[in-house]
Amino acid sequence: MLNQAQIDAFHRDGYLMVENVLDSGQIAELQREFSTWVEQSREHQAAYGSTLDGRPRFDLERDHAFDHPSLRRVSSPTEVSPAYLTAAFDSPMAAMVGQLIGAGGVRFHHSKINSKLPRTATEVKWHQDFLFTPHSNDDLVTALLMISEVTAENGPLQVIPGSHHGPLHSHWRGDRFTGAVDEEVIERACASPVECLGPAGSVCFMHTRLLHASKPNDSDLPRTLFITVYAAEDALPYGENPLPSQHQGVIVSGEESGTVRTTANVLKLPQKPRGASFFVQQAGTDVASA
Repeated sequence: MLNQAQIDAFHRDGYLMVENVLDSGQIAELQREFSTWVEQSREHQAAYGSTLDGRPRFDLERDHAFDHPSLRRVSSPTEVSPAYLTAAFDSPMAAMVGQLIGAGGVRFHHSKINSKLPRTATEVKWHQDFLFTPHSNDDLVTALLMISEVTAENGPLQVIPGSHHGPLHSHWRGDRFTGAVDEEVIERACASPVECLGPAGSVCFMHTRLLHASKPNDSDLPRTLFITVYAAEDALPYGENPLPSQHQGVIVSGEESGTVRTTANVLKLPQKPRGASFFVQQAGTDVASA
């Protein structure tokens, strides 16, 4: 699994790239499943499907069209795909998160697919995941499994190494939860990003406090990530899960302790998006029909 040098690098930098976490056969199965959803999306003009809380499961970018599909989000794919459920629960990915979090157990919190199909407009503004999923402690890891190769041209994840040791930055503007930091933070703290690149089957393990973002895909290659959020089993969630799942809280590594551990964080609880995903919050168009 992971060696001590890798674990130390994660805690120092707030992220860790690991190649070949899933083998080519597993990745091919995940790719086939997602390709089926892309083909189905051609028949829709707006977000569609339904998750546990009634919001759309499949979210479309504004440039989506029959001849130019732009399926940007599949929410809680573990509920509708055995292949994605296995990847989240029974692959080395979950065990590696257990190593990174340390002693005790690891719970599944939620999952989604974020995709940037070729020449599509989807981008992600600078933010920190913990502001969307606050818990009693911040031993949370976001595992980003590369379903397709991620290159410098197809909108890779950008991170600010070490920023998880810094403050939690507000994602609010007045009475609106924007899901992003303000321009002053970007100018001051996000000037020197590192791109996370790798072949399909690689995973970027990212600390929940790490500042990160990504740009649109200007290439002819897709960039598709299966994103799973894991939490220490003694981290009590605050507020609603932004992507409610029938699998929330399942122990995927280690054991249940029956205790709750707290650390000193001060933050304003997030708003759950009314539309299909946090993309509408970042775009300022968060309405129920988005």
